[in-house]
Amino acid sequence: MNNLSPKNNMFSSPEARLAVIAIVVFITMAALSPERFLSPQNMTSMAFQFPEFAILALAMTITMLTGGIDLSVVGISNLSAVIGATILTQFAGPDIAGIEMAMWIGIAIAISISVGMLAGLFNGIIIAIFGLPPILATLGSGLVFTGLAVALTGGSAVLGLPSGVAWLGNETVFGVPVPVILFAILALGLSFLLARTSFGLKIQMYGTNPLAAQFAALDVNRLLMKVYMVSGVYSAIAGMVIMSRANSAKADYGSSYLLLAVLIAVLGGINPYGGYGRIIGVVLAVLSMQFLSSGLNMLQVSNFSRELIWGMLLIFVMIVNTQKGFKLNLGKTPQTKSGK
Repeated sequence: MNNLSPKNNMFSSPEARLAVIAIVVFITMAALSPERFLSPQNMTSMAFQFPEFAILALAMTITMLTGGIDLSVVGISNLSAVIGATILTQFAGPDIAGIEMAMWIGIAIAISISVGMLAGLFNGIIIAIFGLPPILATLGSGLVFTGLAVALTGGSAVLGLPSGVAWLGNETVFGVPVPVILFAILALGLSFLLARTSFGLKIQMYGTNPLAAQFAALDVNRLLMKVYMVSGVYSAIAGMVIMSRANSAKADYGSSYLLLAVLIAVLGGINPYGGYGRIIGVVLAVLSMQFLSSGLNMLQVSNFSRELIWGMLLIFVMIVNTQKGFKLNLGKTPQTKSGK
């Protein structure tokens, strides 16, 4: 029997708490610097900025739902972007236009997404088939992907892209930034995948209890490979957005996004041990982090200090969530524990 009141039930939801946090952060930053934070220019800038790391957070989310993690998302993102940019510079160039430009951009995007999928498959194989812990496997593979990008470029940025590349990361459709539209489509797609398909049900089942999933004749190896392939595809798409925004590609772009992606997923209510999480929570966490990041930038807080704040926030959220789960376990009756 549930002894909590409806009000307590509402605020015990991670999504409800996140909505409150997002509002509080927005109001606080607006109060500290109203002229700059609430300006139309800043609102537009935030709308163009957050999809870059928000899409990486979605890639991180699906792996964390299995109780794993993907620390290679930034490496996949940059490798995919470097390969796509290299194709465009070698076969198209900055002066190409019209249908031919659209064709080459489409080819480069398709190849970049394929690279992301193959990188995700590689992660899935070393985790599912060879049994490596996800945190170590993806840490190592991330270094491999970054190394490949450095080898392809010599550590330099790939420049000289066709003008049409900038559309994805810098233009609007009916006043709405294209990156925001893309993020919304990807978030809705992942939400549908997790909530409305058998694949999503299997992910949550495995994340909740891997042993029970195996006894239920679930093909765990195939499931994990698919999960990391989806993560790779989302990472590659994020790489395309970053490439478009910067009008170039480089092996070390978005190096701070890895911490942000993990923080957003955890802050968004994704259980690091797997089994529970909702995309709406991740979206609210993205907004909270963007409001906080923009406000700190206007307060002239350095990048090093921001990473310190994000790291402390990540630890704090993990401690709060862990203590809450510990208290809930203590509150269970012996009958519940024994399954009687």
